[in-house]
Amino acid sequence: MNHLANSSSPYLLQHANNPVDWYPWGPEALQKARDENKLILVSIGYSACHWCHVMEHESFEDESVAAVMNEYFVCIKVDREERPDVDQIYMSAVQLMTGRGGWPLNCICLPDQRPIYGGTYFRKNDWTSLLFNLADFYRNKPAEAAEYADKLTAGIKQYESVSFVKEQAAYTTVDLEKIVSNWMRYFDTLEGGMGSEPKFPMPNNWLFLMRYAYLMGDGKVTDIVKLTLRKMAYGGIYDHVGGGFARYSVDRRWHIPHFEKMLYDNAQLISVYAEAYTWQPDQLYKHIVAETIAFTERELMSPEYGFYSALDADSEGVEGKFYSFSKAELVDLLGEDADVFCIYYNVTEHGNWEEEETNVFFRNNDDDLLAEKLGLCTADLQAIIHRAKAKVLTERSKRIRPGLDNKILASWNGLMLKGLCDAYRVFDIPEYLELALKNAEFITQDLITSDNKLIRVYKKGSAEGIAFLDDYANVIDAFIALYEVTFDVQWLTRAKDLTNITIADFYDEANGIFFYTGDGDEQLIARKSEIMDGVIPSSNSVMARNLKKLSLFFDDERYAEISSQLLRNIFPLIAKYGSSYSNWAILLQEEVLGINEIAVTGADVSAVRKQLEQNYIPNKIMLGGNVENLPLLQNRVGVQTRIFICKDKTCGLPSETVDEALKQIGR
Repeated sequence: MNHLANSSSPYLLQHANNPVDWYPWGPEALQKARDENKLILVSIGYSACHWCHVMEHESFEDESVAAVMNEYFVCIKVDREERPDVDQIYMSAVQLMTGRGGWPLNCICLPDQRPIYGGTYFRKNDWTSLLFNLADFYRNKPAEAAEYADKLTAGIKQYESVSFVKEQAAYTTVDLEKIVSNWMRYFDTLEGGMGSEPKFPMPNNWLFLMRYAYLMGDGKVTDIVKLTLRKMAYGGIYDHVGGGFARYSVDRRWHIPHFEKMLYDNAQLISVYAEAYTWQPDQLYKHIVAETIAFTERELMSPEYGFYSALDADSEGVEGKFYSFSKAELVDLLGEDADVFCIYYNVTEHGNWEEEETNVFFRNNDDDLLAEKLGLCTADLQAIIHRAKAKVLTERSKRIRPGLDNKILASWNGLMLKGLCDAYRVFDIPEYLELALKNAEFITQDLITSDNKLIRVYKKGSAEGIAFLDDYANVIDAFIALYEVTFDVQWLTRAKDLTNITIADFYDEANGIFFYTGDGDEQLIARKSEIMDGVIPSSNSVMARNLKKLSLFFDDERYAEISSQLLRNIFPLIAKYGSSYSNWAILLQEEVLGINEIAVTGADVSAVRKQLEQNYIPNKIMLGGNVENLPLLQNRVGVQTRIFICKDKTCGLPSETVDEALKQIGR
């Protein structure tokens, strides 16, 4: 075994038996490179990454390749989900060098950690040739290597950086329209989503566009959002048997997924489909939320009520083998239900994808239309499918399962907690709230230290470890959401306490932006800020929205000013590429159209909250209770149930019914 044998990361442990003399990122490896004047080979991936496994099998398990790596390099393996700060540095380098990124990420660095070359997946022969060439380059032209490292490091420091903007712009609806008009050029109006392939769910994109469509009354955007949500739910990217979404689709039609299933995708898609149900009620959305929560609870939840990170794409060394079926298998299993099931999910004898005779389930038609085609009533069709799916799930559970990445990350658990709160907010199913509260208690007990700091990676029995800005941002966001569905002020207080630590440890006052790493964390070759929204919203955009909400809850001008400064800095970039700034666009939308502050007091606060939540009011915060523990509740608590609507520091007269309150909001 190499130096990874004592790692807690499943990804690092997968490489512990490689003939490569891997080290984890840390002082031992970095000092060895300096002492021996050797190039550092930083290889970054994650447990569920298919091409990471391929490169491992082709190159890192090969004795001859390992000999080259061990002779000329200090080899360091990094789990990008444990050390996203390291990944951020070297991903920036590879994107600057090649114009693209991805995993596995492989970067060759000088002994002082500055990169000189990098890329993603390499075939075995190409990889070996590259290593020889780089070792020769460094031995014969060290000054040239150092000069190139200087330039590349300077680029890394500038990459995804912003300028401080002092003057406040006058935001208008024209700014919102400009963002969307530029964005619309990339919509796929036939299959939903953006572009051709591959296609990623991008939950936050559709959350912004959903809210924009409603608040701005845009029919074209309404159509593309509804199309995308339906196509994703019908496609093979969704696991029709077990629930939950795969990471992305390799084709335009959302049919064939890259089969890895990530907690962060599913957590956010729960939020999106739940909100979509309030916006445009559709039983499909409710069904997707229920099955996705069931999947995460069944397959990604720990005994402590934390949520694991991911399931691999592969089982038995074959991508998608766990999830796909031949028609013959289904006929044997389902008997008289097989014909209907196979029509419903487009199963064929020859198989509906490249793997011979195997099928990835997907849908074309809604239940009413297909039932009519088959001469069945809708209820009978749904009963057949429900019965057959249960049998397929039971049979599938007997197979060799994909690998589980059992890391529990604070950031992703924050996303899942928020998803559960959003689902409870919309559907009022008590089990969703119970699960949310158990997860919140886990985060509080096991991921927050005695001095109120977060730990990114849960290790049983350990109360030590670093955390990054996304951990704080997403947990704060989740605690705010939990307050809004319980009116239990402890969660809002916890959000405020974590926010104060975040400002103290991460905020760069001079540049008006949050660093990704805290003041006391390991100093890498650059201290970066994460500003672009991707599959997960950027940590700066989440903090900007958190601060805006908390400024209203606590009437705190300091929070409001930091949020405003963040948006001022980013605003010039949003319209150029809305997809990469969608969470910032939500904040901008709230600045332009305002946020409704809804305070509920009296004997029936819970019932009134539930009634209000049946109405789509995306630009709002909610607070309530019978204790004057927040500024908006002071001098307003009494026995009689009353609803106060405030906006832009102005409050209307109290309403005694939800209908009266909705009129004040303009509904």
